[in-house]
Amino acid sequence: MDINSEIVLVLNKNWQAINTTKVCDAISRIYSGSATGLHLTEDKNLVPMKWDEWITLQCDDTFFIGTINGKIKIPKIIILCNFNKVPKKRPRFTTNNLRIRDNGICQYTGKKLGPNDGNIDHVIPKSRGGKTNWYNCVLAHKDINSSKADKTPEEAGLKLIKKPDHPKVLPTTCYIKNKFKIKEWDMFLNF
Repeated sequence: MDINSEIVLVLNKNWQAINTTKVCDAISRIYSGSATGLHLTEDKNLVPMKWDEWITLQCDDTFFIGTINGKIKIPKIIILCNFNKVPKKRPRFTTNNLRIRDNGICQYTGKKLGPNDGNIDHVIPKSRGGKTNWYNCVLAHKDINSSKADKTPEEAGLKLIKKPDHPKVLPTTCYIKNKFKIKEWDMFLNF
């Protein structure tokens, strides 16, 4: 297991998911006492453990770090001891996040778009100084966007369903993805 892999879920002291971290950082935090490792027992109980308890755990064949004193289990989840907030953030401007903001709906026709039916439309065309940002871009059907070309919506005879705006600030928990499919994370990410 690579200790630089970001495969450890970080919970605040209220057991809310707030981030992911690298194995080396998680082990350091448990060792320093700023976090506890969350151990899932055989009878499905969750037990937070300090360093002295953590290093006594039995390791499976894949999720451990070898040291001169033996194997140390890699935590899949740590709990911070002195942090109880849930940080918030705004999503970055990306095509996927634009699709999420606009609920996959063409902002001119109101029709639900398939994965390959829509693209980014610049309300004020780039050729006229329009910026690529949350306030000037919407999801539009490819045919609508193509016919609109370098015109404003008014010039093209189109009307926006709603004025484009920045998406809401959301808890960081909403942005954590379980891309490694670690089953222990599911109870903290699925709500």
